[in-house]
Amino acid sequence: MSPSGTGYLGAGSTIRTRIALVYGGVFLVLGALLLLVVNLLVRAGTDGEKEAIVARAGEVAVVEAYRIGDDVGRAANEQMLMWSCLALLVIACGAVVVGWWTAGRVLRPVHEMTARARRLSERDLGGRLAVRGPDDELKELGDTIDALLGRLETAFDSQRRFVANASHELRTPLATQRAALQVGLDEDCEVRQVLLDTNRQSERLLDGLLLLARGERGLAEREDVPFAEVVAEEYEDAAVAESGVVRGSRVLLRQLVRNLVANAVAHNVPGGTVDVRVDGGVLTVVNTGPVVPPDEVESLFEPFRRGAGRDRTGPGAGLGLSIVRSIAAAHGGTATAVARGAGEGGGLVVTVTLPATVTRRS
Repeated sequence: MSPSGTGYLGAGSTIRTRIALVYGGVFLVLGALLLLVVNLLVRAGTDGEKEAIVARAGEVAVVEAYRIGDDVGRAANEQMLMWSCLALLVIACGAVVVGWWTAGRVLRPVHEMTARARRLSERDLGGRLAVRGPDDELKELGDTIDALLGRLETAFDSQRRFVANASHELRTPLATQRAALQVGLDEDCEVRQVLLDTNRQSERLLDGLLLLARGERGLAEREDVPFAEVVAEEYEDAAVAESGVVRGSRVLLRQLVRNLVANAVAHNVPGGTVDVRVDGGVLTVVNTGPVVPPDEVESLFEPFRRGAGRDRTGPGAGLGLSIVRSIAAAHGGTATAVARGAGEGGGLVVTVTLPATVTRRS
């Protein structure tokens, strides 16, 4: 459905046309039945008149009387049928027009409800349809949608408060712990390093969860972002075929590239390779690494899933690819992966496709 509302108008016109045609079709069928009955009755009356003419004419003029009766009856029936069919068609067209007007009046509240609902979003759920009018089915539908919007507004507000509170409550003790570890464990360097690593991993997990939640909520504001430039900032050796402009968040796009490259580096083999290529709005990252069974590739995009052959106790939290897909979806794109066989060096081919305008060839 286009933002301009073309699709909406098309859908509304189709329903309205359907109602009008059904209305006119029913009228036409009933009118045709009425015309048939009237024609049969008139024909029966004409046959009676013909018998009367024959009776009055006597035996001498029987043949002539029958001929005259047939001619009169046929002419009357033809005239009546012609004018009746013409009148029926005219009235049926009028019925379609009346049905069109009536359908428009009936569907007007639906049009208003749709226009108001389209203006709502997860960041502006305070509005309501507020359908006025008689207590009928349309008002009941509007009240039901308003109640649903109220529940959604409460749920989104609760989610925002939870994310904000969780961020504050978790970051503060982590920062305190890190400061205490750095100051109080000078003598036991090994224990201090383990605790600091654990602390940093917890912070990375928190950042990943918050970023994942932000990506799933969508984008409040968009700007033109040179995608190839963002990729080059995160990976200098990236090969650029064509540069493109993506409408979205530069911060989130940088995080997408950073997570994708970090995932390719973290899940690699000693002496392995990482190839990054951008072509318009398509980013492809290929790495060597453990062989991933093809049926487990899709599960790698789920939070906290690392898949077979990957270190489940490694530095990551299993959110890298799930964040990549979430950010891609927030920009109207997709993120997919294909496993490479052992003969190709193992690893994955991850492709992120974003809607972009190609500007120039590098």
